Amino acid sequence: MEKEVVLVHVVAGAVIKKDNKYLLVQEKWEKVYGLWNFPAGRVDVGDTIEETAIKEAREETGFEVELIRKIGIHQETATEAVKHAFEVRIIGGELKFSPEELLDAKWFTFEEIKNMKDKLRSNWILATIKILEGEI
Repeated sequence: MEKEVVLVHVVAGAVIKKDNKYLLVQEKWEKVYGLWNFPAGRVDVGDTIEETAIKEAREETGFEVELIRKIGIHQETATEAVKHAFEVRIIGGELKFSPEELLDAKWFTFEEIKNMKDKLRSNWILATIKILEGEI
């Protein structure tokens, strides 16, 4: 019996926290329209996972960031993208996003995010924040 081979994408996300709030972006892409996510994107061939996290933060939020640490890797099923989450620190820029790519970008408290489970793109958002908040 031959096993099916599944190719999955690698995604890198930036977890931006400031004044006890986390920055999330609201997706405009049709399949996940209106859902909230970390600034994140697919890792392109030739880029590192770390470079992608920094690039996606800049492109989706306007902030220049530096990596603090890798928080974790999240994947729930064999066919789902492998998502790498990085804690980052803002080192410049100002909040702005592209209306062509995103609906909105907003700061949320941990409590607010816990209450928006059905509005989050994936379980990785809450799971990652729980790690930072010491709940996991």
